[in-house]
Amino acid sequence: MSTIQERLKALNIVLPTPAAPVANYVPTMQTGNSLIISGQLPLVDGKLFATGLLGKQVEVQTGVQAARFCMINILAQAQAALGDLNKINKLVRLGGFIASTPEFTQQAVVMNGASDLAVEVFGDAGRHARSAFGVASLPMDACVEVEAWFELK
Repeated sequence: MSTIQERLKALNIVLPTPAAPVANYVPTMQTGNSLIISGQLPLVDGKLFATGLLGKQVEVQTGVQAARFCMINILAQAQAALGDLNKINKLVRLGGFIASTPEFTQQAVVMNGASDLAVEVFGDAGRHARSAFGVASLPMDACVEVEAWFELK
């Protein structure tokens, strides 16, 4: 079985420097054998990958890619908190927030960008419970934000 770092390399993913909090919260919280990651935006090289609303300015496939970038940023936060992603036993839950018009109903499709990457990186340990919410807006006009809860070994 390959390590998480080997899987990331095979996927051509280099984890970025984790984003600093922009308000009064911490990016990660470890309690017992859980690691909770605060909501991550689709930042790429310090800039939002996409802004606006799904169903208006943002296409579904762009939203899927944005959710994937959110998951990459979740992994970066976990790496910074743990020092080694192999300390993760499994992904328990993802929560997704999709900035969208009232008529947009494909939030679950958008969240597959994060969910699919989790399974690619962790295998069966990446299968998780999940919620996907449509919201009116997100910080910095981001189109997607994703939070995570991991169980540690």
